[in-house]
Amino acid sequence: MMQYACQYVEDVNSNFSWSTVEAVTLRDVVTGNKPRLETRVRACWTREHLCIRFECEDDHIVATMEKHDDPIYLEDVVEVFLDESGLGETYFELEVSPLNVVFDARIQMDKTDCSIIADTSWDAQGLQTLVVKADERLYVYEILIPFSNFQQAPQAGTQWKWNLYRIDEDQQGQRHYWAWSPTGVVNYHIPKHFGSLVFCK
Repeated sequence: MMQYACQYVEDVNSNFSWSTVEAVTLRDVVTGNKPRLETRVRACWTREHLCIRFECEDDHIVATMEKHDDPIYLEDVVEVFLDESGLGETYFELEVSPLNVVFDARIQMDKTDCSIIADTSWDAQGLQTLVVKADERLYVYEILIPFSNFQQAPQAGTQWKWNLYRIDEDQQGQRHYWAWSPTGVVNYHIPKHFGSLVFCK
């Protein structure tokens, strides 16, 4: 199983350098092959937040939706799935578009038929997101998720299950699906393929 060591930092502020945090790259969700555009993701944690940064090479932006919980997964988007229990039964789905529009939901998984129920009435309280166009081909997404949304804040050694995703549409209209831990099919909701997020100090 894939594993990410999430390091502890005192604060993520203007003086903080994300370059000190380990980066992982996303791969084709089906084949695991290198995708046409690079996506690097870094994560760390503070006493109060899980902090995630996507660095996305992009040559064509598709983003028109503007309202919270719009189906932004139909356009360009980055996504984080977080399963605190590790059981694959209930987890949070958080998405951010290039326009900094957020979709967040609590997912209930029915393991008998692999169907899901997405409760979009759930909102991640205190969620902070930022999207910056760093240059002509680089978009940076920063996501700060308060631990108050979970059953309890992690400690050093705590392990959650998680996965990281991106959907990108190219100039020909073809949609591409990328993941940190590939699922083998164009379906992100396969908890058995989630990797481990290990909180380290």
